[in-house]
Amino acid sequence: MSELEIVAIRPVRVRRAAGNRALLLPLAFLFGLAGLAFLAPVRQNPRVLWAFVGVAAALCAWNAGLQVWTRLGGRRLTLEVALRKQHYLQACVQGSLLLYWGWYWPPVYAFAPFILAQLLFAYAFDMLLVWSRRDIYTLGFAPFPVVVSINLFLWFKPDWFYWQFAIVALGLAAKELIRWNRDGRRVHIFNPSSFPLAVFSLALLAVGKSDITWGQNIATTQFYPPHMYLVLFLLGMPGQFLFGVTTMTMSAVVATYSFGRLYFAATGIYFFYDSYIPISVFLGMHLLFNDPATSPRTELGRILYGALYGLSAVGLYQLLGSAGMPTFYDKLLQVPLLNLSAKGLDRLAGKSMTLGRSLSMRQRNLAYMSIWAVLFTAMSVTRESRAGKAEARLATPADTDTATVSV
Repeated sequence: MSELEIVAIRPVRVRRAAGNRALLLPLAFLFGLAGLAFLAPVRQNPRVLWAFVGVAAALCAWNAGLQVWTRLGGRRLTLEVALRKQHYLQACVQGSLLLYWGWYWPPVYAFAPFILAQLLFAYAFDMLLVWSRRDIYTLGFAPFPVVVSINLFLWFKPDWFYWQFAIVALGLAAKELIRWNRDGRRVHIFNPSSFPLAVFSLALLAVGKSDITWGQNIATTQFYPPHMYLVLFLLGMPGQFLFGVTTMTMSAVVATYSFGRLYFAATGIYFFYDSYIPISVFLGMHLLFNDPATSPRTELGRILYGALYGLSAVGLYQLLGSAGMPTFYDKLLQVPLLNLSAKGLDRLAGKSMTLGRSLSMRQRNLAYMSIWAVLFTAMSVTRESRAGKAEARLATPADTDTATVSV
């Protein structure tokens, strides 16, 4: 490979000492956030307007305080640009999914300014948090997968939209502040999107306020686009090839599907009411729990990790349904516990045999992807779906009233 080719595949990194002028960058994002307050969907709802203005003002005050603190302390803040493949690839995959889903459920497109607001907030908050603790901030696409992943599973309704900023802030704070030693490095423990989703899900269940979110509508309407299982399968392929997460997704799907088949054979009905794996759970298996940074490193550990995710979704669905609680939390609550189990699962796996030990990492990834493709095809061919019953349920006014869901 030539030197030019090597440079082309490396992350673009530019490092410069910016001094206190670096703090102009979060202000730029905050001015953009405040500017969105002039949009009609924001301006016409006083609570949403105050959420936008209040958050922007609070972070501007933080910025001013940090400016004074750094000057008094003689600190020189540094900005480092790093465009990491795992971040911009996830952003592209998740963005593509939002576009496809929104084509069949228009409220997704109507919510776009609110997602943009969360992205602007995320960048400003993350910069201020990091610079409050150390001198170097790495600018890239890292906030994108955090924000978009959260918005694939949970939105707060307009009157409570300020909690949407809080859930993003919690994810970024957990990534920065909650860490452990792993393989000789200090790294974050929790997936920065699944951790706040789990915490807020528990809080909403505890206070019985799931109705202040669009969580149920999100889980339901993700079934609207045709061939959604195939779309998710295909969107997951680039990440599986580059980052080796196939075994997690594959084992999660196989474990859940196998349970569903056995349950259907024993009872004649679907465990999840209308399918072996609900589309929102299938989405979680591809784009939520399988972050390579917070999951096991060994292949057996990843297989166990994926199976635990799938079976825990089954258990949570049963538990929540039996308690009369919304079941759409079944793919959200367990991920932080699984993140905590990552090191233990690696120890349990030990020096287990690896498929194709003589192969390169990319060749092994292709081997696992080939197995997964065969299994997915077999499941797709044999999958029985009570489409009529599902469509009747999805057509109820509570789920499809676009005027009610509009933002």
